[in-house]
Amino acid sequence: MDAQTAGSSDIDALTEMRLAYLSEDSGPLEEKEAGDIRKALPGYFSAHLGRDLFAYVVREYDEIVSCALLLVIEKPMSPAFPNGRTGTVLNVYTRPEHRGKGCARAVMLQLMAAAKEKDLSVVELKATQAGVPLYRSVGFTDTGSEYLPMKWKSF
Repeated sequence: MDAQTAGSSDIDALTEMRLAYLSEDSGPLEEKEAGDIRKALPGYFSAHLGRDLFAYVVREYDEIVSCALLLVIEKPMSPAFPNGRTGTVLNVYTRPEHRGKGCARAVMLQLMAAAKEKDLSVVELKATQAGVPLYRSVGFTDTGSEYLPMKWKSF
């Protein structure tokens, strides 16, 4: 199974994959919320895809059945990321009828190969319990950090 890099012609499909991921991750979206996201995402993808956001996909025929996003960020250097270039994995998602066939593994292997080519010091992600075996199998390890993940929301 081969994964490939998605391009601008895939924006509509990536938008639908993102909405499917969000619905599974957070529960069904409100109609207005889904509409707002569906309206805004194509502009976001147009502005970022191929620049600081990279999408890796598996297709069956011409349909995207699995995807993963890599957001590349440059930070001030530190011992944890010596060149300052880091990546964050987002939206690892496989359509339910295609799960268990190696699709997510294929997109993650493609993503990790791209991370090496892009000279990223580190790639991070947040894993669900179901995703932990996959991520460990492609080289991710627990951070063992003493830092507690926290967030601030403006609304």
